[in-house]
Amino acid sequence: MEIFLNFLQTGAFANFTFGNLSMLIVGCIFIYLGVAKDYEPLLLVPIGFGILIGNIPFAAGMNIGIYEENSVLSILYKGVTQGWYPPLIFLGLGAMTDFSCMLAYPRLILLGAAAQAGIFITFFGAILMGFVYKDAAAIGIIGGADGPTAIFLSSKLAPQLLGAIAVSAYSYMALVPVIQPPIIKLLTTKKERLIHMKPAKPVSKRLRILFPIVAFVITSFIAPGSINLLGFLFFGNLLKECGVTERLANTARTAFIDIITILLGLTVGCSTDASRFLTPDSIKIFILGASSFCIATASGVVFAKLMNLVYKKKINPIIGAAGVSAVPDSARVCQMMGAKEDPTNFLIMHAMAPNVAGVIGSAVAAGVLLATFG
Repeated sequence: MEIFLNFLQTGAFANFTFGNLSMLIVGCIFIYLGVAKDYEPLLLVPIGFGILIGNIPFAAGMNIGIYEENSVLSILYKGVTQGWYPPLIFLGLGAMTDFSCMLAYPRLILLGAAAQAGIFITFFGAILMGFVYKDAAAIGIIGGADGPTAIFLSSKLAPQLLGAIAVSAYSYMALVPVIQPPIIKLLTTKKERLIHMKPAKPVSKRLRILFPIVAFVITSFIAPGSINLLGFLFFGNLLKECGVTERLANTARTAFIDIITILLGLTVGCSTDASRFLTPDSIKIFILGASSFCIATASGVVFAKLMNLVYKKKINPIIGAAGVSAVPDSARVCQMMGAKEDPTNFLIMHAMAPNVAGVIGSAVAAGVLLATFG
């Protein structure tokens, strides 16, 4: 009987709390959204199951939890807390990304820059809500809609908020098809949504090879704090474009990034233990994250409308929403919105220009914030 009682005391039932139940429900919702709704399943399914793992309670000292030194989960979680996984994700992302759409429409880079307004507006909003500068900077980066960048910056500036920031960033990335359409429709007229844009001119192979080299040198001088992210991003893109390292590029964009995504998603989910995650600060972060994402989307759309006052060749302002770096989901939303108004209007390639520019922009913004507050 004593052995049985001891078993009960160290098991899940004796340590289970209402907070654990709440987080288990959240984990199931994440899995449901990934499987049934197809919202970023490669992210939400690992994170959702990780939330389940992280919220099955146990007695302290069993050396199995993510916050217990030298447990399997804690070792894997070091890739998040020490910022290893985000640059590796960027390597695979660079090997998958075609920057020719951006090079063909260089003026659309401005839309990717405009969408980063969400980062800095949220930064000031976080300060007004009582966060210190470092925490506010880490929270603000959620507005870039770039999960790896958010994890990288929060691991450096606000490790105690890392779980809430990571889950918030990935949640809103997954909900791009839900959040962005009403904002786009609110800020544009039917006439604007019907604007057709001319197809792009082909981009030479030489320019595609030179771009990652030149872009890395320029951006790293502007924001040295982004070297880890942009260095891996542009290196992966060089592997893709140079034509002589196809094996390396193929590995980076398939098996390699898949492995890192599994480890990152699962460990981020495991970090959401209810006792550490369900706090007033977490609730504030989710509110700020939602507002930052909306502001970033609106900033891109409004800036596209302003550009139409200057340029003779009109821009469909729908594509301004793709300035957030949720690649390629925001570009798909823009295509969907344009096709809904006119099935012959193809915006996907135009939208990819600010979309990939947004990836670079959010990484540069993270580098600036890291240099300022790190």
